[in-house]
Parts: sequence; C-alpha cells; structure tokens
Amino acid sequence: MAIAIIATVLVVELVGAWVSGSLSLLADAGHMLSDLTGLIIALVATIVAARPATDRQTFGYQRAEVFGALINALILIAVAVSVLIEGVSRLVEPADAEVKSLPMLIVAVIGLVANLAALQVLRGGRDTSINMRGAYLEVLGDLLGSIAVIIAAVVIMATGFAQADAIASLAIAAMIVPRAWSLLRDVVHVLSESAPSDTDVQEIRDHLLGTEGVVAVHDVHVWQITSGQPVFSAHVVVEQQVFADGGTGELLDRLGSCLHDHFDVEHSTFQLEPEEHASHEESHHR
Repeated sequence: MAIAIIATVLVVELVGAWVSGSLSLLADAGHMLSDLTGLIIALVATIVAARPATDRQTFGYQRAEVFGALINALILIAVAVSVLIEGVSRLVEPADAEVKSLPMLIVAVIGLVANLAALQVLRGGRDTSINMRGAYLEVLGDLLGSIAVIIAAVVIMATGFAQADAIASLAIAAMIVPRAWSLLRDVVHVLSESAPSDTDVQEIRDHLLGTEGVVAVHDVHVWQITSGQPVFSAHVVVEQQVFADGGTGELLDRLGSCLHDHFDVEHSTFQLEPEEHASHEESHHR
C-alpha cells in the first residue's frame, strides 16, 4: 500500500517540479524516489527474511532485513548530498526561471497527505524491524520535506523571495542526514555483532549467577541476528552435585527461562561445565 501511494505521488511531484521550476519540489521528489526504492528493498528483504533456516544459512535469512536497511541508509545519504550541492548552487547563482509558487504549493500539499497515509500504513512495524524502521524513516523525512516545500511556496507567494525554494531544499537535505546516520549506526551495530543497546550484559550475568547450582558464568556473548532478535551464549560453571543428581536438564530449563522471561531472548545456548573443567579451560572471556 505504501509503495502504491509513494509511486503515485512521485509522478505528481516530478510533473509539479517541471511545471513550477521548484528545486525544493524536485528535491522532495528525489527523496520520494529514494523512499520508493527503499520501500521496494524493504519489501523484498522482508520476504527473503521469512524464508526458513537451512544447513547453509543456519540462522535463516533474517539478516536480509539489516542489509535492506543498510541500502536505505546509503540511498538517503546520496540524496541528501545531491540536494545539498544543487541547493547551494541555486543560492550562489539563482536560476533565471521563475518559480511558480501555486502549482508548487498544490503538489506539496498532495505530497503531505500521501506521506501521512503511508506513515499510517508503516507505523505498526517500525519498532519490531530495523528494515521497517528504515522504510518508516524514509517516509517521515518525505513528510517533513513536504512541509518545507509548503512553507517555501507560501513565502514566495507572499513576498516574492524566490530563494526560499533553494533554502527549503537545503532544509530537506539537513533533515535527511541525521535519520540516515541514525539508521546506518544501527545497521553497523548489528553487523559488528555488538550487544543490543538496551541489553545490560552484567545484569544478565547476575541473573544467571543467582540461579541455584550456578557457580560462575564466563564467555558471555550477546548479539543480534536482526533487530529484536537477540542471541545469547555462555559457559556456565555448575556445582558437581548438579551433575551427580542428573539435574542438568532442569538447570538448562531454568537458565533458558531466565533469559526468555527477563530479557526477551528467544535463542540462548549454554555450555555447562563442572568446576574442575573450568579451572583448566584455556581462556576465559567476560
């Protein structure tokens, strides 16, 4: 639905930019083109990510969402740079052609309404998928861009200050960059296999140490396959009596429940070790 909305308004904005001679409207159309590309990438990535795991792709294809978000971020940066260059050029050497503010205003209002509709469609998935968040941010930026174009059109109509169009295009570029950077930072965070930003590894370690029968926890690793899909592994040193009583299965259940209930970790792996084994293990990590 969002793709259909954005594609339709993209055509309208391109025609409107040609008729009105507005750079800010053309910049918004360029941003909308990046939105359309980003949404298509997001759709394809979401479909690919739903494929089941295989012997080769043991975690499945969920990371396709992250690569989709990476492409979206790079597209946003490219659009921002191109708009910035053209906007500065227009300010330094104003265009000879007159900017027609009325068609510029009409098309910008249409873009605003369309972006509001697309945001409503995408809003539900923005907190559960980095890929959907990228698509949502693309459209949100377009909405802000439409507002900037509307303001520029009104200024031109009221004062005749044609350079308001170039200033609005620079404002659009300035709004794109922070969102692109934020998305790119999140993608790098996942691809570098850093612990999720909302995860306190020490708190997890303390929870596990509070489990009856656990002596120590080391070699703790927490990372994400994609947003909202944390993975956990650790070596857990266990009292010898747990092994003697055959209680390892029950202990694994308690450890897994601890990760699931308190930290929303669906995929956790524990290596249970007797104390004598842990004492001569080659290397320990945090």
